[in-house]
Amino acid sequence: MSAELWNSAAHVLDDNWSGDHMVPSRRLYPHQWSWDTAFIAVGLAYVNPSRAWRDLRSLFEAQWPDGRVPHIVFDPATPENNYFPGPAFWDVPAYGRRPAHGSTGIVQPPLHAVAAWEVYRHASAHGATCAHEARIELEWLYPRLVAQQEYLLVSRNLSGSGLAAIVHPWESGLDNSPAWDAAMANVPADMSLLATHRRRDLEVADATHRPTDVDYARYIGLVISYRDEGYSDSARHAFAVECPSFNTILASAELALAQIAGELGMPAEADAHRERAHRITTAIVKHLRNPATGTFHARDVRTGTLSPEHCVSGLIPLMLPDLDPEHVEAIVAEARSPRFGLPEQTELPVPSYDRTAPGFDTLRYWRGPIWINMNWLLRRGLLVHGRMDEAEDLRTAMMRLVHRNGHFEYFHPISGKGLGAPAFSWTAALALDLLADRSVPAYARAA
Repeated sequence: MSAELWNSAAHVLDDNWSGDHMVPSRRLYPHQWSWDTAFIAVGLAYVNPSRAWRDLRSLFEAQWPDGRVPHIVFDPATPENNYFPGPAFWDVPAYGRRPAHGSTGIVQPPLHAVAAWEVYRHASAHGATCAHEARIELEWLYPRLVAQQEYLLVSRNLSGSGLAAIVHPWESGLDNSPAWDAAMANVPADMSLLATHRRRDLEVADATHRPTDVDYARYIGLVISYRDEGYSDSARHAFAVECPSFNTILASAELALAQIAGELGMPAEADAHRERAHRITTAIVKHLRNPATGTFHARDVRTGTLSPEHCVSGLIPLMLPDLDPEHVEAIVAEARSPRFGLPEQTELPVPSYDRTAPGFDTLRYWRGPIWINMNWLLRRGLLVHGRMDEAEDLRTAMMRLVHRNGHFEYFHPISGKGLGAPAFSWTAALALDLLADRSVPAYARAA
């Protein structure tokens, strides 16, 4: 399995390279996506570290002056009508060296510091030339990664809790997750928007696999209102949610930045990053943990209420090394439960949503299917807390799933059949990482 899976994954990444960046898939996602870039870089470093660095640099060359890293960087060679909502719809003004309409105005989870550290770690092992290149790239990225964190920790601290809020479901990366249902119910669904703005995704994807038209009407409406306010975070947001996985990644980025700062000879900065990670962890536990369930849920900033839904995003805080043992046990118990069923129960990676919930959907995007990237994060959390057996079972289940069914965007949570876009870049990249690297993150909890 190993050689065949490695070769097929490397082939996908080679095919999806677009000169200076990677596309998630050729047909459905023809531009550069933010957190895709982070996941892709982790695996791409094994086969082409120069491209991994170039992909990260390409993304951060589009960073806004306020520090935000846009969730899509548009390829000017791709026609407007190849993707909706495209560059003209977002109507982002020129900034820095970027032309007008060069990106979107929203963000995605800030996994890039984690990716940069992993690329540095693996690229350095390729020899002196790669090590020198890696050092230069790390020095270039570090201040930009810090600016990204500062934007999220300050401009997006909408509740004053110390957590970053997302202002559009797309910012979570888990677009139509049930975690957003309660908050999205208060967002008007102007269906006339779909007559004006035609969905392009349904031309190349099965409608039963994608978010509904009601979802899309709300998504478009949220973009229009944010756009019309000049993408200002001081404006009133119709949707504002603190997501456990987004904020866990925010804290993990601080831990990765501590490693990077230490490598670059900045011990005071490294200490400051570790302290920020601890503060974010404390805020996650205080505000996003439901004492009744013992697990983590999204919080609506407007109402202060936690979502009742059990989603894969609530398992990701396992990545935090400062979690109390009782909180670790509760997450592992949730992951093992019939809701998610770690591989010891199902022989499959965990689904995106509670298997026992009435709304569990085996086909529709983030409402049930299995995603490799979220399982990769969960495995990282298991490693952080010394859960080696569960981590290895999950690693094996992910590799087996991709080997049997292909490098799909996501997978059926019962049959394992590939769904969504085929030849999907982060699935291929993370397959390479699962094959190659069994090491424990540097900031894992001490035994």
